Amino acid sequence: MQKETFESIVQIRAVRQNKLLSVIVPVYNEANGISAFHERLEAALAKAPVNRTELIYINDGSKDSSLELLKTIADVNPSVQVIDFSRNFGKEAAMTAGINKSHGDAAVIIDSDLQDPPELIPEMVRQWQNGYDIINMRRRSRLGETILKKKTAQMFYTFMRFLGPVKMPENVGDFRLLSRRAIEALKQMPERNRFMKGMFAWIGFPVKEILYQRDPRFADKTKWNYWGLFNLAVEGITSYTIAPLRISTYLGLAVSLATFSYGIFILVCTILYGDPVKGFPTLIIAILFLGGLQLLAIGLVGEYLGRIFMETKNRPLYIVKNHYQRISAPLAIPEEKSKRNVQ
Repeated sequence: MQKETFESIVQIRAVRQNKLLSVIVPVYNEANGISAFHERLEAALAKAPVNRTELIYINDGSKDSSLELLKTIADVNPSVQVIDFSRNFGKEAAMTAGINKSHGDAAVIIDSDLQDPPELIPEMVRQWQNGYDIINMRRRSRLGETILKKKTAQMFYTFMRFLGPVKMPENVGDFRLLSRRAIEALKQMPERNRFMKGMFAWIGFPVKEILYQRDPRFADKTKWNYWGLFNLAVEGITSYTIAPLRISTYLGLAVSLATFSYGIFILVCTILYGDPVKGFPTLIIAILFLGGLQLLAIGLVGEYLGRIFMETKNRPLYIVKNHYQRISAPLAIPEEKSKRNVQ
């Protein structure tokens, strides 16, 4: 049995060495580090056990010179293409665009800030060649991040693992490899409110985790602040699970039972001992507590209702302003070279 398994892995590896690997890179205001990133990425791909690669950079409405640098890279490298958004649509939309445009038998998603080392891509490809569909890169450490950010991230992943319909791996970001059938599964999920980490976990398929050390940013500061991270967490929770609505239902039921029981207690005390005017602080606390719960429940309903509203609009996830690629590129799609297309 072990011999047959080993032989099947060898056959899979031999077949997948002749496949195309796509690398998807969202970019937003990374002009100071994009050249260094591309140099390290090219060096890493030269060591990857695949014959062909395509690099897809998605310029997510950068306001610096990132687009000009990416166009220069694409001009000298036929395997590079640049998707330029009409404005900033967010990282989730950028990753979706890269997935939709990729032609590879497998695709690696990696940020351009060099916190995720491109040198790990060859090992990711080897694990894919061993038969895994998804290679999750799990952070052993998060250098360059504050203790507060590490703790809040840990709380978020714990919360999501507790609430989610499927268990989302802890400390696994967007840096990962997806096989073609995993990519096709993702493309069947057309929702507008996208939480990619949850979607990656939801599709299933054989998964392999690789531990690595996440480096500090190569240049500039992170584009995320704590308010943005909080909004991302709310977006992730409400896009991934309806558990908050169910919790509010259970909590409302528990509070209603407690309130009903307390009402009976007050009624009995009034009948037995009269009705002295007491309990004003208790009354105020109860009113504020119940009012707070009601507002919280209404807010949760509003979050989900807002997402339903956005889904019913059926707007595109992103709009492509231009698609840059050398004419001599072997994978160029003629009808997409010059048109301004809406995705």
